[in-house]
Amino acid sequence: MALGEQTPLLQTVRVAPPRQRYSHSTIRRLCTVALTSTLVVVIVLFLLPLAWLPGSRGHSGRVSTYIPWPSSHPSRAWPQSDGLPYKDLQHVLLTTPKEEKAREWSEYYTAGPHLAGKNLSQAIWTKERWQEFGVHDSSIVAYDTYINYPLGHRLALLDISARGQETQIGLEDLNAKKDVQFQVKYECEMEEDVLEEDGTSGLPNRIPTFHGYSANGNVTARYVYVNFGTYQDFEDLVKANVSLEGNIALAKYGGIFRGLKVKRAQELGMAGMVMYTDPQEDGEMTEANGYKPYPEGPARNPSSVQRGSTQFLTPGDPTTPGYPSKPGVPRQDPHGSIPSIPSVPISYRDALPILKALNGHGPKASDFNKFWQGGGLGYKGVQYNIGPSPPNLVLNLVNEQEYVTTPLWNVIGIINGTIPDEVIVLGNHRDAWIAGGAADPNSGSAAMNEVVRSFGVALEKGWKPLRTIVFCSWDGEEYGLIGSTEWVEEYLPWLSKAAIAYLNVDVGTVGPRFSSSASPLLNKALYEATSSVQSPNQTVKGQTVGDLWDGRIHTMGSGSDFTAFQDFAGIPSADVRFGPSSQSPVYHYHSNYDSFDWMDKYGDAGWHYHVAITKVWALLAANLVESPLIQFNATDYAEGLKGYLKSVEDKATSAESLTISNVSFSGLEKAIKRLHNVTVTFDAYVASLAEDIKEDVPWWKWWQKVKLFYEVKKVNDKYKYFERQFLYQKGLDGRSWFKHVIFAPGIWTGYSGATFPGLVESIDAGDREGIEVRISSTLVWLRKCQIF
Repeated sequence: MALGEQTPLLQTVRVAPPRQRYSHSTIRRLCTVALTSTLVVVIVLFLLPLAWLPGSRGHSGRVSTYIPWPSSHPSRAWPQSDGLPYKDLQHVLLTTPKEEKAREWSEYYTAGPHLAGKNLSQAIWTKERWQEFGVHDSSIVAYDTYINYPLGHRLALLDISARGQETQIGLEDLNAKKDVQFQVKYECEMEEDVLEEDGTSGLPNRIPTFHGYSANGNVTARYVYVNFGTYQDFEDLVKANVSLEGNIALAKYGGIFRGLKVKRAQELGMAGMVMYTDPQEDGEMTEANGYKPYPEGPARNPSSVQRGSTQFLTPGDPTTPGYPSKPGVPRQDPHGSIPSIPSVPISYRDALPILKALNGHGPKASDFNKFWQGGGLGYKGVQYNIGPSPPNLVLNLVNEQEYVTTPLWNVIGIINGTIPDEVIVLGNHRDAWIAGGAADPNSGSAAMNEVVRSFGVALEKGWKPLRTIVFCSWDGEEYGLIGSTEWVEEYLPWLSKAAIAYLNVDVGTVGPRFSSSASPLLNKALYEATSSVQSPNQTVKGQTVGDLWDGRIHTMGSGSDFTAFQDFAGIPSADVRFGPSSQSPVYHYHSNYDSFDWMDKYGDAGWHYHVAITKVWALLAANLVESPLIQFNATDYAEGLKGYLKSVEDKATSAESLTISNVSFSGLEKAIKRLHNVTVTFDAYVASLAEDIKEDVPWWKWWQKVKLFYEVKKVNDKYKYFERQFLYQKGLDGRSWFKHVIFAPGIWTGYSGATFPGLVESIDAGDREGIEVRISSTLVWLRKCQIF
């Protein structure tokens, strides 16, 4: 057909089979399918391990933790330190602390009064210094607490006579308001001498002598010398038919916590208590042995007075037991926890006329057992007669206190680590009974500032801690561990989940002897830290603190801020210090003479021990913070339990009652042996895991690192929660705030630790049934703690 305008646009198209572009298309298709399948399998294999990791099964970790690209938890450097090798961190902590800085911090803290609730300026200053050091997350945490402040006092020795007559009359006549006259035989000064050589002893705003939580009162009564005022001392007096009820007790400091002296006197119906420090407590360094008193020499100044709390040993605010004392919370009646009879502290110079007035009245201390011997004022004419004083010779004791609810201020500083649920807490209290406090607590405060400053230097060098560090400057410790207890009670859920250990320094130094108290889990870490710090008193070049330490680690009792952590929250704790030797100058505990001038001349003249305790504290913390595997040892705990049970068995065997001495502890022995076997196996596994950690895992074997991290996490959780297994939430009998069934302060000693306290108290009470009940309950705890 001819083409034209009218023809459709049609064209014939020839169709033929398509030409193959590739000669091997089938093979390529198979390869594509194979490669895609391989990629899917690889992704599945990559993700499959996450199903068994802690973050995918409700654990505190996150899945993102374990994948090999950047993550905040743990650090990419794990298991090595992040930003600074551990040896370099150690070097920083060993070279940063300086004597001149410790002296500077001490001079600031001791320059004026800093009673609990009256040291806000120091709290602000401390927070600001920490922030300057690099701990920017520092803040002040306040609690409204019930405490007392002194208004007035008096203690006078009176002779009561009938008006216009020479005959003497008794106190019963005075109480009947008969016509009597008083002759003041001696008016106690109740104040310490102002010393030209001691700058803070004469401050116009210096703090009077008084007892924390002492009762108001004005009592006039005969008096009795009660030795140290221990429970057994009072029992000895009762057995000797010495009249106690209605009389005033005169007791020496020492032996037990002062609050328990008042408690027992109150229970026996006594009207009040007076306490003094006898030179008997000063060992060799006494005037009787030819030493001059402070400030001319190392012996005790005769006017020194020990202040202190008389709370009945339940820590914290007595109006908020077991919960934090925040504004608006309900308040309980405190009078079951604090005294209802007045008490006052005096110097041994004031005690002399009162003691000598007892000469010839009642039996002598020498007539009693060995615990009554050794009074240090015999050379002054004191015969240590017991009394009571004759009917006409009485003491007038006046105690005026103001009770208020007032804020206390803790300073809390935080360095966040890369593992959010593993935390190390360091603490020292800041408040003192006096203007000074150069030893108690501000030798520890100076050391803490140097610890914080040292870690701040490490942060400047790029260090990022593995675990979080919390620094705590407590207020209110002296009254009853108030600041630390309220903080633990408030943050208990978080601490129970996250806290690894609490490391306390109260009195950092008063001499050359290193000593420590700790949960047995921390024994290994303590030995390692002390072996890395050079001793200031080397007898052979290169000796460490550990070389000169006897290696004894005491059990945890009470008396400092570790109590709430160890005994209430079940957090393994340690307390370290340098204490006096037999040749050390007398430390004027809770006296005006615990001053900067005393420390500068006698306590730590070169400030070397301040630096040494700083280094021990910092290295102990660093070891726990940076080691991938927490530096605990469970076998040491089991070994400790064996020793504690042996002491209980010995106590029971020596009991007078046959029903007590025949008690069988074989069940407990077997349970502890089983626990020991389990812990040995577990610690051996941890040691092998530590060797695995040292091996360098190539990046492309990431799953091995994931597996290793998971194994480490499991181990650390077992260590972290081990101590918590010994908590009994209903608390110990008669003192429910204390939850730990292994450690507690002695019920009638206070500061010193009691082990298996329920068993010990049942033995002391002669309660066979109670012993059996506690053996059964302890077996439950021992089975419960076998979590390894």
